[in-house]
Amino acid sequence: MEDMLLADGFEKAFIGVGERCGQPDLAVYDRGKCLKILQADQNMSYEEAEEFFEFNVLGAWVGEQTPMFVDREGVTT
Repeated sequence: MEDMLLADGFEKAFIGVGERCGQPDLAVYDRGKCLKILQADQNMSYEEAEEFFEFNVLGAWVGEQTPMFVDREGVTT
């Protein structure tokens, strides 16, 4: 877990650690919260945040420990 890569600026969207058999652990983030962070911190519209996120965050492969982003829309706890 100490070698896990974290997504800078999305600390408040961190929801846990993903485990996979024989693979490194992954940082897991709530996609919707990431979009809200971009809207608030970067003064982006929802559409701008979504486009930025898709290209610059989801589109950024940084190796086997690239963080995972989960769409929790509609999930109730």
